[in-house]
Amino acid sequence: MQTTILLADDHRIVREGFRRILEDQPDFEIVGEATNGEEAVRMVTERRPDVVLMDISMPLLSGIDATRRITKLGLGTRILVCSMHDDRTCVEEVLRAGASGYVLKDASAGELITAIESVRAGDSYLSPAITQQVVSAIARPGERPSYAASALTEREREVLHLIAEGLSSKEIAQQLGVSLKTVESHRANVMEKLDIHKVSGLVRFAIRAGLVAP
Repeated sequence: MQTTILLADDHRIVREGFRRILEDQPDFEIVGEATNGEEAVRMVTERRPDVVLMDISMPLLSGIDATRRITKLGLGTRILVCSMHDDRTCVEEVLRAGASGYVLKDASAGELITAIESVRAGDSYLSPAITQQVVSAIARPGERPSYAASALTEREREVLHLIAEGLSSKEIAQQLGVSLKTVESHRANVMEKLDIHKVSGLVRFAIRAGLVAP
């Protein structure tokens, strides 16, 4: 059975590496390459791939938000996140967004192929290192998983992303085409929901959640 794949990563060298690996598989066909989250959503709508190999930290729209939008389309496309982030909170976020699997970028070619085949077949896949983190967390009954970022609206996540990128409230307002008062309102909501009240803390959270690259 032929498996069509869309590559979504803002680093050209990464996409080229994936293409070299996957094009050697006779049952895999690369149907496109997206360089940001918005482009990934659009190309899924146009090309209906079976699987999207999705990065998390991408411009315009993060891989998490792109995954959420693609899942809502209801086209049956499966999302396999491939990221350098091994933080458990980040993994939880993408799975809650609708991803079917999570593989680390330092995985072997064989593991990547296995992961794609698994999600294509309707199963889930987590890299062994990620699975160990989840098991370890379950073994610590006093620790509850953090789903804080899921409480943010898409616009609040955009504002958090831009804050973490170092933009001021005025610059964010100009980029999003909204009023300064609106940005300040979103900023206050983000801080309240995350219970983080310093910009440095917001930046650290955004990195852990995969909204920006470290």
